[in-house]
Amino acid sequence: MSDVSPALTVATDGDVRVVTLNRPDRLNGVSEELHRRLAQVWRELAEDTEARAVVLTGAGRAFSAGGDFDHLLRHHDDPELRERSIRLDRTIQTEMIHFPLPVIATVNGPAVGLGCSLALGCDLVLMAEDAYLADPHVSVGLVAGDGGVTLWPLLTSLLRVKEYLLTGDRVPAAMAVELGLANRVVPRPADLMREALALAHRLAAQPAEALRATKAALAAVVEQVSRGGMEAALLAERSTMTSPDHIRVIRDLASRAHRRPAAPQKD
Repeated sequence: MSDVSPALTVATDGDVRVVTLNRPDRLNGVSEELHRRLAQVWRELAEDTEARAVVLTGAGRAFSAGGDFDHLLRHHDDPELRERSIRLDRTIQTEMIHFPLPVIATVNGPAVGLGCSLALGCDLVLMAEDAYLADPHVSVGLVAGDGGVTLWPLLTSLLRVKEYLLTGDRVPAAMAVELGLANRVVPRPADLMREALALAHRLAAQPAEALRATKAALAAVVEQVSRGGMEAALLAERSTMTSPDHIRVIRDLASRAHRRPAAPQKD
């Protein structure tokens, strides 16, 4: 694939592609490089004539902790970066909606912010028992423009959407299944990728034309429902990137993160 980056890897398992967010030392927090690759990889995979299904996961002990603090800090004083990030968020959402192959999110640990949106933008979601979803955009002074506003209402009730998006509370794996935000919990961490790959190969063996046409029809439904909300949320997120509350919270979080000693990774 073009523009290969260590921040995002693509491995082959027969006719299944395994896409891994690969910044385990930063809990797969989304840097500018990873953000860019997430906007590119879906079109590249769509052009892979041998691929039939995709598994999306994170390296190490997290799926993705969301935005990398250092990257978020740069947005405060860089209007070009803000515009570029909004364009990338729009591209990621629309590319995932229209991606022709089934995608299985393999949520091996925390999926937060954009990480949560990436998981919920997939077709099926498998979660480790100790994993959780959370979209704390509001808690850090932002609007959830990278997917929260558009994806959550498609999957669960509006009352529950408001509860979790307005508070930023975590949704444990079992509760995610109950709410319709995930398909199943895999009790043993060692079994998570094995089960995801087995499901991916099962989908890959389905009649290709019928599978793609069904996904395309469902994409039309998603696009119809999300079109207005997505654009409103993206514009609102861009505006809140320079809000005093967001600047204060991110500076504080970044300062605390830099003072904290690095925890040993457990892969």
